[in-house]
Amino acid sequence: MDTAPLPGTDLAVSPLCYGTANIGTDIAGDDADRLFDAFHDAGGNFFDTAHVYQAWKPGRDGASEVALGAWLARRGCRDVCVIATKGGHPSMKHYRTVDRYLAPHRIEADVDDSLGRLAVETIDLYWLHRDDTRETVEDILTSLNREVKRGRVRYLGASNWTVERIEQANRLAADNGLAGFVASQPSWSLGQKTKAPGGGMVAFGPAEAAWHGRTQVAVIPYSSTAQGYFATAGAKGQGYDNDVSRARLARAQQAAERLGATPNQVALAWLRAQPFPVYPILGTTKPDHLADAVGSLKLKLTPAQAQWLETGQGEAMA
Repeated sequence: MDTAPLPGTDLAVSPLCYGTANIGTDIAGDDADRLFDAFHDAGGNFFDTAHVYQAWKPGRDGASEVALGAWLARRGCRDVCVIATKGGHPSMKHYRTVDRYLAPHRIEADVDDSLGRLAVETIDLYWLHRDDTRETVEDILTSLNREVKRGRVRYLGASNWTVERIEQANRLAADNGLAGFVASQPSWSLGQKTKAPGGGMVAFGPAEAAWHGRTQVAVIPYSSTAQGYFATAGAKGQGYDNDVSRARLARAQQAAERLGATPNQVALAWLRAQPFPVYPILGTTKPDHLADAVGSLKLKLTPAQAQWLETGQGEAMA
């Protein structure tokens, strides 16, 4: 993998990002290191974690940040890695209980925790994990920019925010000389979810794609492989099992056969063929699955081929 600048920043990132939501408890120590090593050895330098990760296990909130920070220290590769983490997540079982999770003191406290767990002085890309419309974008940006000015955060991202709120925030930032959001992190893949997302998560569809195409704000999607739907011929990722996804899976299988690839690689290549910057997050915990995902970088789809995979219209694979 070659690195290139993330638009709107001076961060040189790999075209794929490694997500650590499943690392820190059951997968930890040497097992976690092997996965991080495999991604890094393949040229990957972009890692994504979160304040809340592993909090679904009692007393383990932040375990993923700790595991990633420990690996960075052991390997001595902090200077060449780009570290993204997320704060501002609503309360949940086994997690800290707060009401206004994007209040200034809460943002500051989450940054404090993440810096300590990662054992770093600066977070390269800091995401807000959810939006909270009880807080104005002005107040949120003021809190975040305080962290930028303190040197604790370099760039800002919005996860599970609507494009309307991102646009509002970025317009306010531009008008007032503040740092705005350089990227969005939605749940997005070639698969289509059967049910609308809940829990403060935001759907990504044609309107969102059109906005990103117009603004060129980067998308760094999680669940980029539809939770294994394309890798297992629909056996996993049952939340995506519907007529639309089945048709897309069939086309991805057809394309994979003709391209000498796997359907999962085709699905990842589809994301990277969009008319705006996309850096898919890989959440796999299997070395062979990680190698398969990295292999997707050898595929370059045309816009017409990407349209055909999504809609069945346009240029089918020759």
